Amino acid sequence: MAKKSVLAIGLEPALAEPAILRQTSPDLIRSYITSQLERLRKAGYDVESCLIDLGETAEGVVTGVLKAKEFDCVMIGAGLRSPPSPLLLFERILNLVHTLAPGAKICFNSTPADTLEAVQRWI
Repeated sequence: MAKKSVLAIGLEPALAEPAILRQTSPDLIRSYITSQLERLRKAGYDVESCLIDLGETAEGVVTGVLKAKEFDCVMIGAGLRSPPSPLLLFERILNLVHTLAPGAKICFNSTPADTLEAVQRWI
């Protein structure tokens, strides 16, 4: 049986608004992301990370990744959804996923620490 594939789309931590970071740093968020992707791999998933900017190249990057491979699940990180999120960018990314990965389940984590649980709810 082939591994289920997961695409984790998130905002590049260095570009996050201070309100999104709360009392953390971009490096700490990046280490959380790395540890969560490793948790997914250890749980048996084939995982790809896609960290994006605030819009200049975000759609092109996500489009390229979604066209290159079929994913069973796409997890969209809290940095794109949590206030004060870049709502328009979130909507554009969500619609790209809907268009280019119509068979993929979509899930959302609430923090970098519950990414595996978000994926497991759907696949």
